[in-house]
Amino acid sequence: MVLQDYVLDKINRRLHLSKVKHSKFNESGQLVAFHLTSMIWCLYVVVTEGYLSNPRSWWENYPHVFLPFQVKFFYLCQLAYWLHALPELYFQKVRKEEIPRHLRYISLYLMHIAGAYLLNLTRLGLVLLLLQYFAEFLFHMARLFYFTDENNEKLFNAWAVVFVVTRLFTLTLSVLVVGFGLARVENQAFDPEKGNFNTLLSRMGVLSLVCLSQAWMMWHFIHFQLRRWREYWNEQSARQRAAALTKQQSKPVKRESGYHENGVVKAENGTSPRTKKLKSP
Repeated sequence: MVLQDYVLDKINRRLHLSKVKHSKFNESGQLVAFHLTSMIWCLYVVVTEGYLSNPRSWWENYPHVFLPFQVKFFYLCQLAYWLHALPELYFQKVRKEEIPRHLRYISLYLMHIAGAYLLNLTRLGLVLLLLQYFAEFLFHMARLFYFTDENNEKLFNAWAVVFVVTRLFTLTLSVLVVGFGLARVENQAFDPEKGNFNTLLSRMGVLSLVCLSQAWMMWHFIHFQLRRWREYWNEQSARQRAAALTKQQSKPVKRESGYHENGVVKAENGTSPRTKKLKSP
């Protein structure tokens, strides 16, 4: 609320955005702050816990039931934020046509964060969240710059590259940890009381869920890029047509010598420029 009242609303008054852009600007402004905070916090956790320096720790000694305080607190805060986002749709009076889009990405976050927490894949989940939050931070920053200046799309190009790389890293790390790392762990059994879900069926289910979600995100990403390119080329063709029309109108029009009087061209001496026929004798 502090960010909304003291920063976003003041910028909106200066930009004079439409209702649709006003809503998207506020959404991106709030998510930029959230993703930046979560990204820095997540990076601090994975560095201090040694998860980046020792990637083998992502699957060794599974199940990771006893979590450090900062890891557990981070997951609980993430779950609390995305759960609070559901009733927030009503209080922010989000338009009906926008609600399905919000519900989709809120559900995806809740499913992945809760799944990593309940299946004791918290170390892998932290690394994947770090990658995802960085890509989302870039997207919403690009959208904020676009609303301030519609010709500024450089950040969208940077986000497109980061988005594709993030999807590849997410799939690669998931297959490495779940498909290969956990498959070599000695303790392979289904024991919910001890938090052990390391079975072939569970691993296949996790990998299938990750692959489907990444494929779904790539599908929407491709549609988004195609729509951008289509709008760009339509805008370019419209500019070319307008330039051609302006050039055509700016050409000087050749007029006949003399002047017009009652719709008849008269010579400069007042006579008609048309030659008179001589009467036959």
